[in-house]
Amino acid sequence: MSALDCSLRRVNHDVRPGRAWFDGVLAEGLVETSTDVRRLDEGGWWAVVLTFEGAAKLWRFERRSASPPPARLWPGIGPSDWTSSLDEQAYRRGVTEIRRRIREGDVYQVNLCRVLSAPAPRHADPWGLAAILAQGNPAPHAAVIDVPGTTLVSASPELFLRRRPPGVLTSAPIKGTAATAGGLLPKDTAENIMITDLVRNDLQRVCRPGTVEVTGLLQVEQHPGLVHLVSTVQGRLAGTPSWAEILAALTPPGSVSGAPKSSALRAIADLEPVPRGPYCGAVGWVDADHGAACLAVGIRTFWWDSGRIHFGTGAGITWGSDAQAEWRETELKARLLLSLAATETTRAEVG
Repeated sequence: MSALDCSLRRVNHDVRPGRAWFDGVLAEGLVETSTDVRRLDEGGWWAVVLTFEGAAKLWRFERRSASPPPARLWPGIGPSDWTSSLDEQAYRRGVTEIRRRIREGDVYQVNLCRVLSAPAPRHADPWGLAAILAQGNPAPHAAVIDVPGTTLVSASPELFLRRRPPGVLTSAPIKGTAATAGGLLPKDTAENIMITDLVRNDLQRVCRPGTVEVTGLLQVEQHPGLVHLVSTVQGRLAGTPSWAEILAALTPPGSVSGAPKSSALRAIADLEPVPRGPYCGAVGWVDADHGAACLAVGIRTFWWDSGRIHFGTGAGITWGSDAQAEWRETELKARLLLSLAATETTRAEVG
């Protein structure tokens, strides 16, 4: 049996059926799981989760339909139940250390993140949380993964990778966040341009020379409770690279790592005490039969692990960063989502 065959597991019929939902499309009929991205080149429609650290989980579904997330109960998670992998003092020390590395010429920008964690309430149904987020924080790349061994709910606003026939790749990195457009700073503009250039270079690794272009630069997008600066980069694939080659060229997403990416990843490994997991990875789907895909950056995302629910938040650090302001940005990004997660729904509300 080959390594690829070993990575593939037929789903037993005696476990609960898995489902996935992506912004209005419900996938059902789970028939295969895999941890090998080479499987994406062999056909089928797959839900995909990539961790920031590079692990992959894939689920092939046999049918899809247009549907909202099912209405379910959600017990709510109190604000005081959350703990952070980095407290404010530790986070500010991290900002200071990154600025030291920038001064020494080791790196230009690093996305410094912290992971919040709370005990998972009994009967914490992910579809209940997804319905609350859909009402209070509608997102262009909303997603639910509810399969044996993995539970995840995302309200991501950020496109990591879209693929459309005949091989057009698009990425739309977010860098620059504020409560209002008037709160965006020159530092946000510089950071966005830096990361847009990084994403452009990543795409050039798998796209035809001369086809990679910035089709939108420094566009202000309104989202619930905040605004983002967003740029869009597009290119055409060179030849027929495999999915493994495409993902290797682009992961982890540049907007949530830093520049140069290799130096930023070393800083992240040194300063962040816990793995990010699916946070800052990628969540989405791949239609391997038609050469199409849509993967979002795994931000604004809740995931279950070992009886706990996790949620990540972070900020991009440059030489112009103020440690206190960057901490406040992590709070801004988390505030609405944690407030919604605290909402308790009743049987009357779900019908």
